[in-house]
Amino acid sequence: MALRAEESSRLAGLLSEHRERVTHRWVELVANSLRGRLSQAELRRQVEDLHRGMIEAAQGGALDLESEAAGELRAVLAELSRGRARQGFTATETAVSVYALKDALLELMETEADADTLRDYVAFSSFVDQMGLFTFESFVRTRESLIADQAEQLLELSTPVVKIWEGVVAVPLVGTLDSARAQVVMERLLQTLVDTGSPYAIIDITGVPAVDTQVAQHILKTVVAARLMGADCIISGIRPQIAQTIVALGIEFGDIATKASLADALRHVLRLTGVTTSRRQSRRES
Repeated sequence: MALRAEESSRLAGLLSEHRERVTHRWVELVANSLRGRLSQAELRRQVEDLHRGMIEAAQGGALDLESEAAGELRAVLAELSRGRARQGFTATETAVSVYALKDALLELMETEADADTLRDYVAFSSFVDQMGLFTFESFVRTRESLIADQAEQLLELSTPVVKIWEGVVAVPLVGTLDSARAQVVMERLLQTLVDTGSPYAIIDITGVPAVDTQVAQHILKTVVAARLMGADCIISGIRPQIAQTIVALGIEFGDIATKASLADALRHVLRLTGVTTSRRQSRRES
């Protein structure tokens, strides 16, 4: 809700004339809601920035949060929301930092209980509500961006590509393999093949709880993409339950080498590269 020019002028005058009283009470109210999670100095700086932004916007005539005159005020509100979202505050705690102004204004204006003062307070409150809504929307956008970044980081952490031997890289998969994660696996594997020049890649699915048609298709696409880069893939971690499921679903891996364990896959690759291996057997002394 926009304030008329005369209402904006009265609001600017009220905030300017009682600057110290309003900011002090505003800080006090917000501090109680945050329970010491933000320093008094930082909180006071934020409140003073909001206070100054409101005065500047109100002095520009009819006060509308979407107007050009309120650009600085919007920037302060957005910065407050982004900072609180990154610091782990809730949307409610962030919005309270704006809504507390209504209580501070009420305490200031209630000494003059006439109809004009009441109308002004209702108008001021409506504008503060608009500020709170803008803050909430900015907070939500920031949180969504943070969650998206964290999800991407988790995907990268959960899909490592490891160089385990000269010319051999491995992708140990753990958990469910969906489309988004399969894309990350493919991209990281192909990039590692380019960086290392490895001719062999092992895709280990020991940590994948179940293999259905969709998971198999993701794996096959990754194998095909690696082959286009000139690398052969071996799939390891084919447990008995997974083998039975693959057969029941009629999934065909074609000429792709499959092994029961990562160790078997590694021995297979080493034989292909001409490296001989031996197993040590323990003997009991008679």
